[in-house]
Amino acid sequence: MRVSDILKVKGNALFTVTPETPLAEAVDAMAAHDIGSLVVMEYGDLVGMLTFREIIVTLRDNGGSVGTTSIRRIMDDHPLTCTPETDVNEVRRMMLEHHVRYLPVMEKRELMGVISFYDVAKAVVEEQGFENRMLKAYIRDWPEEEKEPHAAR
Repeated sequence: MRVSDILKVKGNALFTVTPETPLAEAVDAMAAHDIGSLVVMEYGDLVGMLTFREIIVTLRDNGGSVGTTSIRRIMDDHPLTCTPETDVNEVRRMMLEHHVRYLPVMEKRELMGVISFYDVAKAVVEEQGFENRMLKAYIRDWPEEEKEPHAAR
């Protein structure tokens, strides 16, 4: 299974912000759309990623307030990315190894979507369920072995 398979099921809704977007505005957008990340784009290029992790650190550092800071000051400015052709097992390894929950999906310089750890887990569970159903159907339809005639005594 490839990342493109996940994006087909997930759909193509993209939520982006610019580095100069106030953090408070980004938090409002994330809450309104029930999402855990925003892709930061500038002049058509991916320049960062904002996730709830950066927001929580900011809240801690500012005594529980997001203040007037812009996204540029807190975003991850070197986000890990994948392509639509990346294998889902490779994505799982990348996410676990780098401790990331969201990956922008890039094709050359174009943002194709974002996949989350949840999206990957859901796809893997669904794929395993499909394989289990296919194996059970195969076993159910297994031809019976012909019985050998008993030798006369």
